[in-house]
Amino acid sequence: QRFFVVLVVLVLMIIFFSITQEKFLSGPNISAILTSSSILWIASMGLTFVMLSGGFDLSIGSMLALTGIGMGWFLNTAGLPVALAIIATIALGAVLGGLVNGVLIGKLGLSFLVVTLGSLILFRGLTNFWSQSKTTQVISPFLDALAYGSTFGVPNPVWVMLATYLVMLYVQKYTFFGRDIYAVGGNMEAARLSGIRTSRTLIIVYAISGGLAALAAVMQDARIGAASPQVGENLVFSAAAAVLLGGTAFSGGVGGVSGTVVGVLLLGVLQNGLSVAGVESYWQQIITGLILIGAITLDYVQRKGIRFR
Repeated sequence: QRFFVVLVVLVLMIIFFSITQEKFLSGPNISAILTSSSILWIASMGLTFVMLSGGFDLSIGSMLALTGIGMGWFLNTAGLPVALAIIATIALGAVLGGLVNGVLIGKLGLSFLVVTLGSLILFRGLTNFWSQSKTTQVISPFLDALAYGSTFGVPNPVWVMLATYLVMLYVQKYTFFGRDIYAVGGNMEAARLSGIRTSRTLIIVYAISGGLAALAAVMQDARIGAASPQVGENLVFSAAAAVLLGGTAFSGGVGGVSGTVVGVLLLGVLQNGLSVAGVESYWQQIITGLILIGAITLDYVQRKGIRFR
């Protein structure tokens, strides 16, 4: 029901902005909506898996900043070819996500909120230490093409978004691991008693979240042409809003990446439409915050089966 409501709201929002803003449905603006949503889209895919497992990852914004600095270091200091630098960046995010968040939550059974809050601060501190709080240029023709080029008339960031979605959808729907995530999120003890290795599942889930945050960092570096320690501060809030709007329950076990796509597009259309209309950025933050509160409230109401009379 919530997925349908959000989809209807998205369609109505597109119609409204199309009527009130002359250039909203133009090709360049549609391209701008999609490409500007690429970072949120990729990071939200990883957060969806975490929330399906009944957890949450507060550290994805700090992970994006840390691995973005790592991307710059791999290219500029280590001198790796750009392809190897991208692979190393994604591996760094996956390893940190799995070892820090995954092991502490999945293996030791610590609270995901406490652990990821701690890793949020840890990764942000490591980011500032590694970068000395300085932004460095990331110059690469490949990254320029990745961020601003196109293939068959479609912007390259859209291809990256589509590939990420299809891979995550396949894992979610057609693999045993995807079914394990739903089982763990639905009832961890029942999943454990049925033979699912819950600790391994959670470690992999947080590794995926870290790896996709790192892929988002690659896109971030490519878009701004630099590795900055200041990025990603509000990413987790927008990603949480997108995932919850897409129908994934905060308690786990319900939802999926297809709904998250709708949530990301709704936020992208909303922010673009408000920007085109000349609305100040602080109003965009206020509206996004209200949407997040509304999504959490709707999730609670649906889980508890509350009916208002």
